[in-house]
Amino acid sequence: MGYKTMDNNMSRMTRQNQAPMPNHKQPRKPKKRHKKWRWIVSIIVLLMIVGGIVASMVLSNIKKSVDTMHRSANITKARDVNQVLKDGKPFSILILGTDTGALARDRTGLTDSMMLITVNPQAKTTTMVSIPRDIMVSIIGREDTFPQKLNAAFPIAGVGATMSTLQNYLNVPIDFYALVNMGGLEKVIDQVGGVKVTSPLTFTYQPENDKKAVYKFYKNQEKYEYAADGKNFKTYTTMDGYAALSFSRMRYDDPEGDYGRQKRQRLVLKALLKKSASAKTLLNAKFMKSISKNAETDLTYNNMTKIALSYMAATKNQKSDHLQGVGDMYNGVSYQMVKASEKQRVTNLLRKSLNLGSKTTGTQFGSSVPALSYGVAEYNLNVIGETLDAQ
Repeated sequence: MGYKTMDNNMSRMTRQNQAPMPNHKQPRKPKKRHKKWRWIVSIIVLLMIVGGIVASMVLSNIKKSVDTMHRSANITKARDVNQVLKDGKPFSILILGTDTGALARDRTGLTDSMMLITVNPQAKTTTMVSIPRDIMVSIIGREDTFPQKLNAAFPIAGVGATMSTLQNYLNVPIDFYALVNMGGLEKVIDQVGGVKVTSPLTFTYQPENDKKAVYKFYKNQEKYEYAADGKNFKTYTTMDGYAALSFSRMRYDDPEGDYGRQKRQRLVLKALLKKSASAKTLLNAKFMKSISKNAETDLTYNNMTKIALSYMAATKNQKSDHLQGVGDMYNGVSYQMVKASEKQRVTNLLRKSLNLGSKTTGTQFGSSVPALSYGVAEYNLNVIGETLDAQ
């Protein structure tokens, strides 16, 4: 019995001595968790590094695309455009559309589409105003060629002269420009997956470069039909680039003529802005590369970054308008003349959208007129009831 008691006591002592032992092993469990967390943190850090490298590569490619597009207008701007963006103030940009093919190869075509756009981050509104291409103007720096159509300013004297002439014509500062190859715009629209546009009228259109294909667009509908052979039509609701350009190019069957075409161009541009105004699209290297091949602008990479960060909300609310002219022939050439009252209306609209005070609209032709050309005064009096402005 004594031995049993001693054995029992020894067993208890042993258990008492052994009991704390698991406590010595307990710290090892947190070590496993620490190792696990270190592993997770390592993975996260690695992903951040890889993501940063990928992002840097993407941004680098985007910067290359923007740098490829950049070309100075070679004019003194009406205001410090970099300070305008730095202060988050509204800015303006002149969009010029040409059908010359790749811009790097041919920059001599007429600018058949013109829109002056303002972007106001405070009002969160983008205002688009179509400018008639056939406005009679005196081109700044080439007044000796008067009279000219506004769309001739680009091939005659360059994009800077186009900007300056229109700026003087309306008395509205033009901060930037973007020259877009309308044919290349087809690829840009395809890059964003197409656009949805509601047609303002019913019409049939046969593309000039494809005499078999036929499009049918319907008033107040996104739906349209297309037949590659001109017979077997299929119905679509999203326009690809080819359909969008066909929709915007038709002119002669529109009761509003060129103004109707301008309206459809604005609809396509609005749809494209809505579709592309996202970080996902703007960070898409293919999208930016597609644009860079078909456009040029005096916006820098830093300008675009600032706009993407501070101005994109303004593209969600869009307003459209146009400068209305009166058509007539002068010396066998068709021109558009604009009444001073209409010019003043558009000047007021644009200046207000830029948060600028009211001012009198610009000169009648954008620049001075040679003395030998004052016969145009009589023409103006007959067409729009207004004489030549004092220059």
